[in-house]
Amino acid sequence: QVQLVESGGGLVQAGGSLRLSCVASGRTFSSYAMGWFRQAPGKEREFVARITWGLRTTYYADSVKDRFTISRDNTKNTVYLQMNSLKPEDTAVYYCAADPINKNYDRRRLSDYGHWGQGTQVTVSS
Repeated sequence: QVQLVESGGGLVQAGGSLRLSCVASGRTFSSYAMGWFRQAPGKEREFVARITWGLRTTYYADSVKDRFTISRDNTKNTVYLQMNSLKPEDTAVYYCAADPINKNYDRRRLSDYGHWGQGTQVTVSS
């Protein structure tokens, strides 16, 4: 089992930036690929970004490409999501998730990720 705790959400104006963090504990963090998802009110949870552990290969949803950056710090068991040029449509609860298939595959389905954090709210005002 791996436990995930997100932080860093908040209220920001359009065009601003936020950095989300997700700290993992439990089983070996390096066994997992990590992802960020988000869920806006009244909408389904959607994929945002993914990073594998070995080669640090990254994948992004088209809607956030070139604005968001996923990264990780092995020494801190932490994955980050740097969000720049935020838009009101980025408003959502953001979730960190762990995928036991730590391969360079573009895995974006919710069912691919076996462990989830509790989420952190990001609100972007216009």
